[in-house]
Amino acid sequence: MLGAKLGISDYLERVCDDIRRMDYSQIEAVSELIEAAYDASRFVFIIGNGGSGANASHFCEDLAKCTLCDFESQKRLKVLSLTDNTSAIMAWGNDEGYDRIFLEQLKNLASPGDLLLAISGSGNSPNILKAVTWANENGLTTIGITGFSGGKLKAVAHHNLHAPVDDMGIAESLHQVVFHWIIDDLYRRFSAKVEAPAVAASR
Repeated sequence: MLGAKLGISDYLERVCDDIRRMDYSQIEAVSELIEAAYDASRFVFIIGNGGSGANASHFCEDLAKCTLCDFESQKRLKVLSLTDNTSAIMAWGNDEGYDRIFLEQLKNLASPGDLLLAISGSGNSPNILKAVTWANENGLTTIGITGFSGGKLKAVAHHNLHAPVDDMGIAESLHQVVFHWIIDDLYRRFSAKVEAPAVAASR
């Protein structure tokens, strides 16, 4: 918890430094993979625990709504945060163990070709790793979104978005900053697909 040791000025300087250390090509790749899922009408699933679970819910809502330029007729991204099905989470967690809460939902909902975004600051959450392993074995494309060293998730996922910072709060904050850029980038990408046919039809 760096904020317990640093004053606000030093803390925010550290956050800025950590943002600059991120691999921008990884961020752009996530946007491209979500666009590919959109074009192919595949589902995008998002999972995470705690603060990462809150980020999963927020990112899901933004992907569903804030990528739209036309609420009435635009094709929509199929996106679902598996952190939000409270009764399923409690049922699987209580009866079979918390490490199965995402894996079992994917078994109901996922198909080969879908995309799984797995958020784990440590990269070592058992329920995240089980879900990603299953997804890899069943034809999904997986993205590990991590902090710290990336943990086991960085090695297991097909693609990575890594915030190289040894502080959970900053890692979660950097993920959220990046997610907001991805939303804006996808808005641009999706809007171009809407506008291009309209321009052609008017000629």
